[in-house]
Amino acid sequence: MRSLPRPRAAAALWAMVLALTVLVIAPPHHALAADTLLSQGRPATASSTENAGSPASNAVDGNTGTRWSSAFSDPQWLQVDLGSSVALSKVVLNWEAAYASAYQIQLSTNGTTWTTAYSTTTGAGGTETVTISGTARYVRMYGTARHTGYGYSLWEFQVYGPGGGTTPPPGGGDLGPNVKVFDPSMSSGTIQSQLDSVFSQQESNQFGTQRYALLFKPGSYNVNANIGFYTSIAGLGRNVDDVNINGAVNVDAGWFGGNATQNFWRSAENLSVTPTGGQDRWAVAQAAPFRRMHIRGDLRLEPSGYGWASGGYIADSKIDGSVLPYSQQQWLTRDSQIGGWGNGVWNMVFSGVQGAPAQSFPNPPYTTLNTSPVTREKPYLYVDSSNNYNVLVPNLRNNSSGTTWSGGSTPGTSIPLSQFYVAHPGDSAATINAALASGLNLLFTPGIYHVSQSINVTRANTVVLGLGYATIIPDGGATPMTVADVDGVKIAGLLFDAGTTNSPVLLQVGPSGSAGTGHAGNPTTIQDVFFRIGGAGAGKATNSLVVNSSNTIIDHIWAWRADHGSGVGWTTNTADNGLTVNGNNVTAYGLFVEHYQKYNVVWNGQGGKTIFFQNELPYDPPNQAAYMNGSTRGYAAYKVADNVTSHEAWGVGSYCYFNVDPSIVDEHSFEAPNNAGVRFHDLLTVSLGGNGVINHVINSTGAAAQGTDTVPVNLVSYP
Repeated sequence: MRSLPRPRAAAALWAMVLALTVLVIAPPHHALAADTLLSQGRPATASSTENAGSPASNAVDGNTGTRWSSAFSDPQWLQVDLGSSVALSKVVLNWEAAYASAYQIQLSTNGTTWTTAYSTTTGAGGTETVTISGTARYVRMYGTARHTGYGYSLWEFQVYGPGGGTTPPPGGGDLGPNVKVFDPSMSSGTIQSQLDSVFSQQESNQFGTQRYALLFKPGSYNVNANIGFYTSIAGLGRNVDDVNINGAVNVDAGWFGGNATQNFWRSAENLSVTPTGGQDRWAVAQAAPFRRMHIRGDLRLEPSGYGWASGGYIADSKIDGSVLPYSQQQWLTRDSQIGGWGNGVWNMVFSGVQGAPAQSFPNPPYTTLNTSPVTREKPYLYVDSSNNYNVLVPNLRNNSSGTTWSGGSTPGTSIPLSQFYVAHPGDSAATINAALASGLNLLFTPGIYHVSQSINVTRANTVVLGLGYATIIPDGGATPMTVADVDGVKIAGLLFDAGTTNSPVLLQVGPSGSAGTGHAGNPTTIQDVFFRIGGAGAGKATNSLVVNSSNTIIDHIWAWRADHGSGVGWTTNTADNGLTVNGNNVTAYGLFVEHYQKYNVVWNGQGGKTIFFQNELPYDPPNQAAYMNGSTRGYAAYKVADNVTSHEAWGVGSYCYFNVDPSIVDEHSFEAPNNAGVRFHDLLTVSLGGNGVINHVINSTGAAAQGTDTVPVNLVSYP
């Protein structure tokens, strides 16, 4: 019925009454959030499997086209390990035609003692949603009667926790107090003062909790930026040359008496530098990437006074002049352009570098590949012409060389910050998971994040980007982050620091059994992701990084079982393996993996490639008996599994420094099946100061590294 016309004033009054009525009677807008999916990508086991194509992991992979199926008998069970004890709300069972007519949902905190949260003898098949309550780490379906003559078969077994009673957190937001953003309108003195303040705090703060990102908006600056621990400096331009620093981006080692071997955990990215005097200095060791940089002069890699330096990484950068390593022992330069290279000490590797020296290992020790097999550069933050923040995700490249930006802008996809959950220290894993489940990407602002359950990255193409060495510490033995076996996830710029209770793994990419699914067209990438066991305090983790997903690209990691700091000792900061690769066709650039108590790297997948590996064996075995692999003395630093038929590695080095007991012998640093499809190029071993012996380079090939002269034993190829 049409309303009668009202005078204007009366209409206005009526509108006010309606508005007030809405304010009074309408409830606040706090829609209940969807429960949080906890199980996807988590480790799953079962009482049996029908065949090799139906493992337990299929039921938690997020793919309704794969399934777990059991043997044709009763009872049978499927269980999932959530990583730590968490509150539970429901279980969703997506049955194939072979379903259970009678089953229980059982809970356990330890995997051995179970309580029944739900029981039925009238299971209907299809998709069943079961409401439960309780707290558990392990959840299982325990089937006692089959509806058919076949086994039990589940497309998906999903375990959920409470959503928290609020709407999922919004995207975008403030970058926090430890992100310092500089604008060209600011005076040079003001900027310099802030840079100096951060450096004075971080210069020698090797195991502190402070984290910083120094970000420069497009423009030109006249400053000298000295970069200390847990500090990232980056330009906010869409293109490298949008930000130019006239002065220096500098790392030296005055805090440590001119020794740069502990200049860890710092980075420079997306900047142009016009250095005062024509030379910039980046004297670093591990976990100190130099990405998307344009140096309008020379770049020196050694500290003032030519002191010791050990390790480093350059990618997607242009050095107009020469790179001058001097005392720098080993280095990887990838997909860059350089005007020249000064010298080599032990192991200098070039992959897709225009202007690189020719292949000449071992004299000089240059390993040169004209192109890189498959790459995708690290995502980076920038501001657009409207001063809005975005993240640029560069495109995948095959057989690449030179920078992504030599022809102008780096090709890629821009994602506005509004599509990221901007995390801050104090955020729980449950909050972060709710944001991820809502479809947001994830940006960690600088700081320390404690998590008591896994952060589960389950959506294809999700970007997880850390600023300023954002650090994730698991509590209660949790696995701090898992990634589902999906296309195109990007994990970058994070430090995983082991907690005091042993975690089975610190980052797991793909659930167990994922190797059969290919992702060649859109692989997951792991870039500038670092792992630490001890050093800042006692920490334990059986594995640091486990890669189950095929075609994954690992682009610069440092996995470090600490050899100094606090919480350090053979029985204190325990860790078996640094990197385990189970996926097929995984490509790794810049593996720095050190001091683990068993194999530092274990490669089980087929078709793997490694370009540059740097390793130190554990310093601290108390005696030979404590460092035995069965009847073999010690463990290989890098092991290719016996069943692997195709694998290739270039520029790989391993060193020993058994300073607790210098009489210890490690039988070999590299171990691999002896066949034509498994090939190594340019290997070396070193005994540092004669503290211990590496008896062979690979298998039983190569002379012993020993003696106080610290001279490498080189091997050009194997077999």
